[in-house]
Amino acid sequence: MKIGILGTGDVGRSLAAGLAARGHQITIGSRDPSVGRIQDWLRETEVNIRAASFAEAASFGECLVLSVNWAHVRDVLDLAGAANFAGKVLIDTSNPLRFETDGEPPVLDVAGNDSAGERIQGWLPDTRVVKAFNIVNAVHMVDPDFPDGKPDMFICGNDDEAKTTAVGLIESLGWPPVIDLGDIRMSRYLEPLAMVWIVHFFRNGFNLNHAFKLLRK
Repeated sequence: MKIGILGTGDVGRSLAAGLAARGHQITIGSRDPSVGRIQDWLRETEVNIRAASFAEAASFGECLVLSVNWAHVRDVLDLAGAANFAGKVLIDTSNPLRFETDGEPPVLDVAGNDSAGERIQGWLPDTRVVKAFNIVNAVHMVDPDFPDGKPDMFICGNDDEAKTTAVGLIESLGWPPVIDLGDIRMSRYLEPLAMVWIVHFFRNGFNLNHAFKLLRK
């Protein structure tokens, strides 16, 4: 599959490398794909990934992944071009975080009867948005493995076919069967769940090694 990754931070790089290693064609987008940091990473990565502009990555991908900080999401969507999203699956990894005090956990900039997932779906009405990957750190997005077993991934979105596509990609990255919470409004609960992860991170010495598991009987 042709996949466009929007964002070259930790999440974008982790998912790009993991998906490329599984045979997908990956273009990763940024404001300036020629900068040294991106090019250095591409040289160090053992799989074939192409760097391009946001618009090129969005145009290239049959499926897209949004992996930029919330403060930049609207700008990146504009740079990528709305027409390049039409009809496509967009996996939204974002959390609407606002940082107010140094050394303290952020707060949700959007919460209650709204969510980042819903806003992105509203901004891109012809795109099939699936919220995923927002509840775990980038270091555990590919082949997650903990002493007590594999964690769970929760998703939501309005389009069942889009969720099937997202599930296939997620499970190919080493996750157990995905837990579907329903339509995109369930982002209202997934994004606060990410805050539980973040607060625990701040209270436990900035340790990245935790994730969520739904226990069943």
